[in-house]
Amino acid sequence: MMPFKEIFDHYLAPLHPIPTGLAPGGKLRGPVRAILFDVYGTLFISGSGGIGTAVFPASTINRIGDLLASHGFPHSPESLVNALFDTIRAEHARKREDGIDFPEVEIDRIWTKILEIRNIEEVRRFALAFELIVNPIHPMPHLDLLLSSCAQAGLAMGIISNAQFYTPLLFDHFRGAFPEQLGFDPGLIIYSYRCGHAKPSPMLFSAAAERLGELRIETGSALFVGNDMRNDILAAREAGFQTALFAGDQRSLRLRTDDPRCCGLNPDLRVTDLHQLVEMMNIS
Repeated sequence: MMPFKEIFDHYLAPLHPIPTGLAPGGKLRGPVRAILFDVYGTLFISGSGGIGTAVFPASTINRIGDLLASHGFPHSPESLVNALFDTIRAEHARKREDGIDFPEVEIDRIWTKILEIRNIEEVRRFALAFELIVNPIHPMPHLDLLLSSCAQAGLAMGIISNAQFYTPLLFDHFRGAFPEQLGFDPGLIIYSYRCGHAKPSPMLFSAAAERLGELRIETGSALFVGNDMRNDILAAREAGFQTALFAGDQRSLRLRTDDPRCCGLNPDLRVTDLHQLVEMMNIS
């Protein structure tokens, strides 16, 4: 059975951003002492642009079938996908009844229920392979430059992202180290699956603001970078952060023009390549 590294090597291939046609621009409202990032669609190309439907192309269904066969599971790809989304919806509904407006699940627990096995390592290997089939991932161009420039400038670095157990594995696979080893402050790494809340829940940004306070950094001196006008820019702005919309990949850019809360909302910065952040913050 393949370990994590072999799963990444087996299922992933290089991806390139699809231009959005937008232009970079904007201006910071003040000096930046901390920078926090979304992960999918911002630091990493998300091949699916975000999974929000149980309908996949035939090629993806075929790969899911091969994955099931390799593990010896009797499900059909279609029944498995339906069970996945039904189980997630049911868990979301249960958590909403408990008062959580934007609930998050732990995907390995979801798969444990569906597959009816208790071997957590096998569950996680299956979950990772499934994720890479339906949502291929690759680092955004100039990711290394951005992270190294922020670290060298002494900026506090953080993550606020809808995520699962395999999210930090992306950094280890592609960059050879986990976020904490790449300069991210452990207290500023806010993953949805650990909190039980998903963006745009204010809870995630409040947790980051509390840690910034411990570092004696005001939220107005922190920049949040994300690709979604509602989940990232609006939520971060309401928490007091400066904001940067990453508009570098058509697959994952979410302008939310149908949401009245996003009408007339402008990020402080708009960037189409990560290296532009280095220039706009004057940390090169």
